Amino acid sequence: MPSSVVPRTAAVAAVVASALAAGLLAGSSASAAAESETRIHDIQGSTRISPLVGQQVTEVAGIVTGVRTYGSSRGFWFQDPQADKNPATSEGIFVFTGATPTVKAGDSVLVSGTVGEFVPGGTSSGNQSLTQISKPTITVVSAGNPLPAPVTIAGRSVPTAYTPAGDPADGGSINSLPLKPRKYALDYYESLEGTNVRVGTSRVVGATDAFAELWVTVKPHENITASGGTLYGSYTSQNTGRLQIQSLTPTAEQPFPKANVGDVLAGRTEGPLDFNQFGGYTLTARTLGTVVDRGLEAEETRPQRRGELAVATYNVENLDPSDPQEKFDALAKAVVENLSSPDILALEEIQDNNGAKNDGTVAADQTVKKFTDAIAAAGGPAYEWRSVDPENNKDGGEPGGNIRQVFLFNPERVSFTDRAGGDATTATGVVEERGRAALTLSPGRVDPANTAWEASRKPLAGEFTFRGRTVFVIANHFGSKGGDEALTAHRQPPNRSSEVKRLQQAQAVNTFVKQILKADRRADVLVLGDINDFEFSATTKALTDGGALHPAIKSLPRPERYSYVYQGNSQVLDQILTSPSIDHFEYDSVHINAEFADQNSDHDPQVLRFRP
Repeated sequence: MPSSVVPRTAAVAAVVASALAAGLLAGSSASAAAESETRIHDIQGSTRISPLVGQQVTEVAGIVTGVRTYGSSRGFWFQDPQADKNPATSEGIFVFTGATPTVKAGDSVLVSGTVGEFVPGGTSSGNQSLTQISKPTITVVSAGNPLPAPVTIAGRSVPTAYTPAGDPADGGSINSLPLKPRKYALDYYESLEGTNVRVGTSRVVGATDAFAELWVTVKPHENITASGGTLYGSYTSQNTGRLQIQSLTPTAEQPFPKANVGDVLAGRTEGPLDFNQFGGYTLTARTLGTVVDRGLEAEETRPQRRGELAVATYNVENLDPSDPQEKFDALAKAVVENLSSPDILALEEIQDNNGAKNDGTVAADQTVKKFTDAIAAAGGPAYEWRSVDPENNKDGGEPGGNIRQVFLFNPERVSFTDRAGGDATTATGVVEERGRAALTLSPGRVDPANTAWEASRKPLAGEFTFRGRTVFVIANHFGSKGGDEALTAHRQPPNRSSEVKRLQQAQAVNTFVKQILKADRRADVLVLGDINDFEFSATTKALTDGGALHPAIKSLPRPERYSYVYQGNSQVLDQILTSPSIDHFEYDSVHINAEFADQNSDHDPQVLRFRP
């Protein structure tokens, strides 16, 4: 391994010299202190930042507890079997080798190298750092030693409070605060960073993803959802029992188990506790439990009755003609069987006719035709559609993809009021006609010149008629949460920078809805789509300002209020909001994707039925 062994740090000598000068150490004890070895808990310290960061350490002793032989962060964890009496100081640490390590679990090693704090995702991510030793020189003393007994992470051991508030004098960071592992969950996990830990039989709250990882909870009763997930119902219900699980065995050697939300990871899962960019504290399993299938099934909403209008929203995740026919067929089957063929369906993330090919193409008629043909083949209605093509690469999303919202509607049940002239840059407006509100352009875009929509999808407004009654539908895809700091960030509370744009977008849509209601206070207006924000967020509050709209998902029991699962938290991103005249409705968040390892989209569609 690279790097060389260096002498004892000058810092230790300085401490000893100061103690001698103060008369605090006798000669013999001073000599012993000068020769004392650096232990892993000395490196980890009692805050998030090592007191020895940037320094060289020599022949730190411990037992190897896990080895990572793949990926960009290859290395191993080792642990001091002789713990100190301070619960805030971890006894384990990661050694970054860069290349595939040659040590094995159970090896007794001496490690020399540089102490560092690695920030997964870079300092701009806001993530906490991982204390590690890099540029190591490693000596294997013996092999086949028993591993230090794992610390059991269980509901009773994880505190209820999630995190301390950050230090205002340190920019809101918790990095320099003394760890209080008996008081705060983040402090508890940090005190075990690099330590050999285990969880027993635990419920899955985040399905297996494409990166061979899943999430469990060690607190089975913590904000439980109807399907067995964990509900994120406020900014202060972060759910302390969540823990990410990965495997130290490459998937080529042993496929990672496939699990849905509500399944059980049974038996013993054991390995070092890591910290990474995509989930924070992660149990990297040397030994992985067995998944027990609890039979989660995709939901089906009931069909609308004759006098009911069914309106739905569905993010179809970058759909374009180059996607396999199987994806179109699966999405179409969901529209027909799970959504019961709604009368109006607002789609988000419909890409242009050649997908991510960045050649100036903006039309999406081939994408929509392939989808509507698949719906008809699945037994659904012959949907017609309306949309407005965006300007090339002006609406965010995958470069060249030109995602946009599209209205599908069943012409046997509902009609579309076409008012020509809508394009990417021309705003639709509201006029009063014979005491009723009407759009100047239908379909048309809402306030597209507003800087709130820069590099983001502009709202699509359409005017529909059902049984002689006008219904205004505004389809949205607000700015993403990209750039927000994680729940495990070093700044607490985390910085949610993406909210600024969504707040402005919500204000623009709210203003437009108020214009409709000013022309006709009894107008039926539905604002729907991938709002990319929670029902309790400032974004939703801005949408509902002045009583213009109501978030219909709040009509559901709390355990059913979610459309997306992120890092083991079931949460709301997709919404349908109603104007005051729509005071009786039935709402359904149709859970068919977010909780499943096999997904056709990462979002669950939403359906609202009412009588205009």
